[in-house]
Amino acid sequence: MDKFSRFGKKLIRTRAVDLSTESSVFARCLTTLDLISLGVGSTLGAGVYVLAGEVAKDTTGPSIVLSFFIAAFSSVLAGLCYAEFGARVPRAGSAYLYSYVTVGEIWAFTTGWNLILSYVLGTASVARAWSSTFDNLIENRISDYFRAHVSIKIENVFAEYPDFFALLIVVLLTAPLAFGVSESALINKIFTAVNLLVLCFVILAGFVKGHIKNWCLTEEDYANATSNVSVSLGQFGSGGFIPFGFGGIVAGAATCFYAFVGFDCIATTGEEAKNPQRSIPVGIIVSLSICFVAYFGVSAALTLMIPYYLLNKESPLPDAFKYVGWEPARYVVAVGSLCALSTSLLGSMFPMPRVIYAMAEDGLLFRFLSKVNLKTKTPLVATIVSGIIAALMAFLFQLKHLVDLMSIGTLLAYSLVAVCVLILRYQPGQLSSSCKGTEMAEMNRAEEKLAMNPADYLAASDSKSSETFSLKSCFHPHSSHPSPLSGRIVYCCVTIIVITFTILCAILAKGLLLLETSVGWMIICIVLIVSAVATLIIWRQPESDCQLSFKVPVLPVLPLCSVFINIYLMMQLEAGTWTRFGVWMLIGYTIYFGYGIRKSAEGLSSKKCSRSLKATSPVCSGGEMSAI
Repeated sequence: MDKFSRFGKKLIRTRAVDLSTESSVFARCLTTLDLISLGVGSTLGAGVYVLAGEVAKDTTGPSIVLSFFIAAFSSVLAGLCYAEFGARVPRAGSAYLYSYVTVGEIWAFTTGWNLILSYVLGTASVARAWSSTFDNLIENRISDYFRAHVSIKIENVFAEYPDFFALLIVVLLTAPLAFGVSESALINKIFTAVNLLVLCFVILAGFVKGHIKNWCLTEEDYANATSNVSVSLGQFGSGGFIPFGFGGIVAGAATCFYAFVGFDCIATTGEEAKNPQRSIPVGIIVSLSICFVAYFGVSAALTLMIPYYLLNKESPLPDAFKYVGWEPARYVVAVGSLCALSTSLLGSMFPMPRVIYAMAEDGLLFRFLSKVNLKTKTPLVATIVSGIIAALMAFLFQLKHLVDLMSIGTLLAYSLVAVCVLILRYQPGQLSSSCKGTEMAEMNRAEEKLAMNPADYLAASDSKSSETFSLKSCFHPHSSHPSPLSGRIVYCCVTIIVITFTILCAILAKGLLLLETSVGWMIICIVLIVSAVATLIIWRQPESDCQLSFKVPVLPVLPLCSVFINIYLMMQLEAGTWTRFGVWMLIGYTIYFGYGIRKSAEGLSSKKCSRSLKATSPVCSGGEMSAI
């Protein structure tokens, strides 16, 4: 049992972080504008040129603008949680590091391992999309040549042909990322500016050439379109602004949510931003706002220009301009699409080596991946290795069966960041150097005790942490400031809520038969009551008064809403996707339990600490030393 206990403590040991923004192995050269550009570029990809047409034709009609509003609101919930941690932990690593400092090593590795998968697949798929878009502009000459001369005959595994062009694109963009952050930031800003100019043109043209009649279409309009056999019609629904009802808006919002994925790359710039504690929150919020305006404007312009049932899902904007008599505008759209793909590609490639670097620096991945070039001040080895892997995947593999894995990795990261914000806000030891009031005084007194006698300090800590739990302490805490007991209560309540949310989302997403029985509704009622009581208990616990440049408002409701939405979206994924996810995690856990758990920098530092304090204290665990 003693060995089992020690093993369990290794899995949940948390990392102590140096919160100063002065020391960094990277070059601090990114401004707030650079971060906004990075966030907009990686979020506002080619989907803005395709997604609106696809969703509007089959799912929402003109009410797609409401779907984008709901999706943007959901994304902002996750963005607010990232913004608080960006202000709290100005270090490289994003959701991986946030999980490490809050819920422990095994969750951190799980998050980081999935982020790597998401970024690699994202890079490879965007590179293939760039190659395909360019190929369409030159009448498919590239694909026709390679199909004829170097086709691959293995279906459902490899692509039809090796995509040399996608390989070249990834290699070319790896170079500026490897040899200078400022150079890649400049390229990103140029492409993002062109993309935004093209989208402004699309929005203005749509409002000039569009007609409000297309937002209130009737059955007569649909019948007239049906008489023209040369057009391909989509569904009609009930017509009007909301032809597919409220269910269509919600279903469209679930699809549109993924259009806002990508802003989290800003959180990986903690060691390269000039003022990360201000720039990261501002960058996340502003970039999400810009993306919402762009998606909202493009979808409104598109559905005003052309009836929703006439939209072409493959190329909605060029066909819409052709419908209103502006066919040459397709070339403007093509330029914008290529620029959007370029920024999206940079947005996928930029955070990937930084997550790998952070994990290797902590000893959870192989140490050679944490080497930083002294001249360029970039994680050179991690950048080159990740670039090669992504290039090979873009070169060989057909990624349509693996793209959903990106969704699991991203949604899992979003959920854990929201959970970490919620837990950390109610803990007595805060990751901030700007605590005020009673907390600051207690920390100062603790430091004085430690300086005098470490053994006395640890004894005092043990006595303080021995507060007795009672039902009254759940609703009427002993103090107006966080304590070890109140922190544990919040931790347990958050765990219960996550479990109940998972059960509820599984029933809503997959348990259609269960919903038709009284037993199913009884389970749902019990789950809702348990979640509500746990939320009330969290709300009654004392919150830290540490000052940060940004804090998530309306705790605990907003983070819990974010967790629920993310779990619900994960439950929409198919069983095959979860099987592939299990295989990927099996590979990751093999690396962690075979290498990372023994080479963990936090574990090694705890051993050194124990030996150095052995003369004065028999107890010196990782969590206590982090608090010290």
